[in-house]
Amino acid sequence: MKKVVAGADEAIKDIPSGATLMLGGFGLCGIPENCISAIVKKGINNLTCISNNAGVDDFGIGLMLQGRQVKKMISSYVGENAEFERQLLSGELEVELVPQGTLATRCMAAGYGMPAVFLLAGIGTEVAEGKEVRNFNGRDYLMEYAFDSDFAIVKAWKGDTQGNLIFKGTARNFSPMMAMAGKITIAEVEELVPAGELDPNCIHVPGIYVHRIFQGKDYEKRIENKTTRPRNP
Repeated sequence: MKKVVAGADEAIKDIPSGATLMLGGFGLCGIPENCISAIVKKGINNLTCISNNAGVDDFGIGLMLQGRQVKKMISSYVGENAEFERQLLSGELEVELVPQGTLATRCMAAGYGMPAVFLLAGIGTEVAEGKEVRNFNGRDYLMEYAFDSDFAIVKAWKGDTQGNLIFKGTARNFSPMMAMAGKITIAEVEELVPAGELDPNCIHVPGIYVHRIFQGKDYEKRIENKTTRPRNP
């Protein structure tokens, strides 16, 4: 099976409006910049996006929000995005806030083929509203369904032509489990090498989970900076 594609436009060519997407990254690390740019350019809309973050105003998923391409956002952390806030408060955007560990576990469950998991997080809070609760050994657990995504889109540091992926640093937080969970997984990489060049002991996602891969370009690779308000004199 040939997995290498020419670039982002070819990789996302069959993503339809109304699809559910998993998008890797953590904060500003590991954002699939090329694929997001291609989705914005193509004008695919009415999307449900599953991502730990919702991007910032002019980067990542924030670009899709600016273009009104996102119908629903399923996330854990949604700060640093004024347009997200505006759409949420105006009722333009449906939002499901998920505890970070729950988000990771629901991704993992999808990759493992598990339909649901039972978790402590959310018990006794509004997160549990309308969901099944079961008691195991005297403790209540909340049933959470595995995510069901049409496409998973991730960015890795290095990959090979068979789809094996290596992530670097913080970018590894959510991307590997999302890569395992998508019905179709698209990977953009900073460096694409021939099969056999990667050390098998260093591979984070085996190629069996990846359907399309390409070498990206022009990465901004932004970093987050600590900001503080001025001290009162």
